[in-house]
Amino acid sequence: MRSRSATRSTRLFLAAAAVTALAATTACGPEDPAENGAATPTAASSADGGAKGEAPAGESATDGGGTAASGSKSNGGTGGESASGTGDKSGYGQSCGTNDLDFTVTWEAQPISHYLITAKAKSGITCYLDVNTPSVSFGSGADGVASPVGQGGEDPIKLSGSSVAYAGVNVKTTQGEGGKQFEHVIIATTEEEPNPAQVELPDAPTVDKPIVTNWSIERGETIPRVI
Repeated sequence: MRSRSATRSTRLFLAAAAVTALAATTACGPEDPAENGAATPTAASSADGGAKGEAPAGESATDGGGTAASGSKSNGGTGGESASGTGDKSGYGQSCGTNDLDFTVTWEAQPISHYLITAKAKSGITCYLDVNTPSVSFGSGADGVASPVGQGGEDPIKLSGSSVAYAGVNVKTTQGEGGKQFEHVIIATTEEEPNPAQVELPDAPTVDKPIVTNWSIERGETIPRVI
């Protein structure tokens, strides 16, 4: 009886010890995050989250601020170009187009007979005659184009308000009866002007190999002479 009781007690003791050890092992697993690696993904997630949270903020500050500043400069530059591109007549530095000017033509008998072209900026316009010599012609033929003689002139000439520029034209530089009669003269600030001005002459002169001077603010410098 003692032997059976001892043996049974020993078995119960060993079973209890095994259960206790198993319980202890099971309890240590979840309570020790350092051993099962649970803490590592949690820390990585936090770090990634912080990095992801901070990086966009940094990118937003850099990209947003940079873009805003760049956009402001671009818009400002574009605005300036747009004002220039639309031909703001209140500004300075723009070249005079033919449509910016009013032209008159008068007959001058002294000291040498010639026609005097006077150019004046239209109301509210300030511009510059960047091309020194006007484009002057009679009719549509090449023989009616006035040749420049290079007399007088300043470059450029500013036209605004009451200021004016002059150019002189000698309509006939040949001898004899040759030539054609015209009642109008065609004037432009450049040869490429698509819409030149047609100005009525005081009379209907005979035109043959005409010549024209440069623009000038002095009338005395615009007396056309054959050179």
